[in-house]
Amino acid sequence: MISRKKTRQISVGGVLIGGEAPVVVQSMTTTNPLDVVSTVNEIERMKRAGCELVRVAVPAKEAIRGLREIVGRSPLPIIADVHFDHRLALLALEAGVDGLRINPGTIPHRNKLREIIEEARQRGVPIRIGINTGSLQKRILNRFGRATPEAMVESALECIKICEDIGHMAIKVSLKASDVPRTVEAYRLFSQRSDYPLHLGITEAGPPFSGVIKSAVGLGILLAEGIGDTIRVSLTADPVLEVRAAYGILRALGVRQRGVDIISCPTCGRCEVDLISLVEKVQESLEHIHTPITVAVMGCVVNGPGEAREADVGIAGGKGVGLLFKKGEVVEKVKEGEWVRRLVEEVERMVG
Repeated sequence: MISRKKTRQISVGGVLIGGEAPVVVQSMTTTNPLDVVSTVNEIERMKRAGCELVRVAVPAKEAIRGLREIVGRSPLPIIADVHFDHRLALLALEAGVDGLRINPGTIPHRNKLREIIEEARQRGVPIRIGINTGSLQKRILNRFGRATPEAMVESALECIKICEDIGHMAIKVSLKASDVPRTVEAYRLFSQRSDYPLHLGITEAGPPFSGVIKSAVGLGILLAEGIGDTIRVSLTADPVLEVRAAYGILRALGVRQRGVDIISCPTCGRCEVDLISLVEKVQESLEHIHTPITVAVMGCVVNGPGEAREADVGIAGGKGVGLLFKKGEVVEKVKEGEWVRRLVEEVERMVG
């Protein structure tokens, strides 16, 4: 059982982060914010996948017009992502965003940071202090020699001090590198020195296959140590895949349960059914299920019956036929061509 570090609690658009709240899943839109329809549609797809917070880039002043509409139509709280021009952050706050992500490395002038933070304080809008190895302040890089975990933590603590001096304590922090070891060490160091809630992620993790691996390793290590209050799996892919991957990581650790957990064997010379194709069809057919449930699809007589018996619903089979298990009991024999249909029927019946 993982014991999470208790951090301060904040609220972003009514979503609680830190304290006793569950780990929150978030993602980021890929659309141009001026294309309001496409952006809101993407947010709605993310919500159906289980996303709870969404970040929207604000690359230029023109984007504020779209951002204002997105805030009014979004089914999820909106966090504005602002870099370089502090005036964009002020305009985003005026547009009614639920949260603001700022990077002290891209807005290095303290007076401009203070102006943003004071405006956020007056409006009651939480801030994420987002530290990235690729954009640390030059003076911090000169001090530490390179983008070390210690340098990342120092950058975060400096910005926190500014927030605290102004009296704005609704803060969460991220410390991201594109490699796992630096990211993990930065979060560990920060967690030892502060109790502000942490947003976890491996930045620029890459395409789906390698990116999910990096994220699962890095985020998994930290979550297993009780560190982390929100997560994003950053992939060069559809953000819906990011959300699904995030829940997969949380489910694997027993931190949160959502959707179908498919148990299936890797296949070997004993397998007498087209298991790879069957599992793909089962997974696709059950993507709409949000209720936590375990489904076994096994094609081997060695571990198949045991795994299927332990699942909520499962099939274990040999050549052309399988036994359908439900809550540990065999309910019927099923022909190979009917496996997918019968599994889906039983799952849908079980979750109501």
